[in-house]
Amino acid sequence: MTPARALGAGILLTATAGFCDGVGFLALGRFYTSFMSGNTTQLGASLAVGDAGAALLAGSLVVLFFIGSFLGSLGAQSSTRFGPVVALGIVLAGLAVSLLLTSTGFGAAQSMLALAAAAGAQNAVLQPIGAARLGTTFVTGTLFAAGQDLARATLRSAPRWRWLQHLLVWAALAAGALMGALAYGRWEMLALIIPAAIYAACLIWFLVRPQKA
Repeated sequence: MTPARALGAGILLTATAGFCDGVGFLALGRFYTSFMSGNTTQLGASLAVGDAGAALLAGSLVVLFFIGSFLGSLGAQSSTRFGPVVALGIVLAGLAVSLLLTSTGFGAAQSMLALAAAAGAQNAVLQPIGAARLGTTFVTGTLFAAGQDLARATLRSAPRWRWLQHLLVWAALAAGALMGALAYGRWEMLALIIPAAIYAACLIWFLVRPQKA
């Protein structure tokens, strides 16, 4: 089982990622800032029908997510103590660039690329603890893990309720996406200030938290 404190941090980060993805999805239409399976499908379908613009956007989102995951992982693994801070700094930088591009008149197709990089970097913030995937920006694997652990629990080869931890992570992303969509309806891209504040608070917490003995 994943400890409650670690699970809580992962749920908060996943909900915040869902908020960003809800904003990004409404801004982009049918594309995502963190769901690269969907963007990859869009890339293939767009190439098949000759929609070069859609294919370029989908491919760019995938590439920026990959770059963000590389930079976030590089930062997270650079220091046991400050790795999460570096990764969160990259996430915050991505949000800041998205907000800056939006404020200077760039469209969603340009400003959301930085948000995709931020989503990639976020997946490196928390290291796996126990069974649950913590702080990730996508939940396909989490849903599979929930079903898998439920099967194992039925066969008495896993803790009885561990599968619910996976569902909590999934529910966090869904709730975050709902809140992000509602916030986008009211403030449009400025809604990204809310997750930026949450990431900043998390970064400060990682800076000041006491070290383990």
